[in-house]
Amino acid sequence: MLQVEHLSYDVSEEGKQSEILSDINFTVEDGEMLVITGPNGGGKSTLAKILMGINKETAGRIILNGEDITGLSINERAQAGIGFAFQQPPRFKGMTVRRLLSLAAGEELTEEKCCGLLSSVGLCAMEYIDREADSTLSGGEMKRIEIATVLAKKHNICIFDEPEAGIDLWSFSMLIKRFEKIHKEKKESLILISHQEKIIQMADRIMVISDGKLDSIGPTAEIMPQLLGEDIDSCACMKEKGGDICEA
Repeated sequence: MLQVEHLSYDVSEEGKQSEILSDINFTVEDGEMLVITGPNGGGKSTLAKILMGINKETAGRIILNGEDITGLSINERAQAGIGFAFQQPPRFKGMTVRRLLSLAAGEELTEEKCCGLLSSVGLCAMEYIDREADSTLSGGEMKRIEIATVLAKKHNICIFDEPEAGIDLWSFSMLIKRFEKIHKEKKESLILISHQEKIIQMADRIMVISDGKLDSIGPTAEIMPQLLGEDIDSCACMKEKGGDICEA
């Protein structure tokens, strides 16, 4: 179980303090899928980076399976069982996709295993397995490869920052099926940051972050109507638009 207690994050800009996140509290149960949504710029990606240790919180605690991991580094959190996929994946000049997947898995993967991972995110495996994970790949291709690296290893909890960004409809359908499979097995917890209605509807619970604050959190059946505009007063910032239900 992941517990986040009184998490805040400030940045200093031109001598002035700006509050990006303020007193965020929530838990993610074992095997649960939590989707975090809300307006662009509300602090969702910042929260994800703090959970992974990329950004350092100003205040608060992060507890994973009873252990306080607030002071752990990125590598230590990865070893503790946290997987992370960036909204905009990094590139690795000189490293093949095959090698990248093996490094992510912590062991040398067979060609069959690599192909299975790539196929699960909608890539024709034999076209990509020996290509370099560099600037010759499009943003959407790198996004899918990075998701495959997270899927290459078992984790206690996986965090995906807008996994739908930059991928085509067919690949998105493959991705949805993979998330459904992980969720059904209940072996890993999932945190998905998304504006996509199909992803949000898969969640056990939805958390809405707006202006750096936790606006609402609860079961999907309770929060989803608010996001779709049936309860405008509760979440006035949300509008349905082309499958994405949150617009900046």
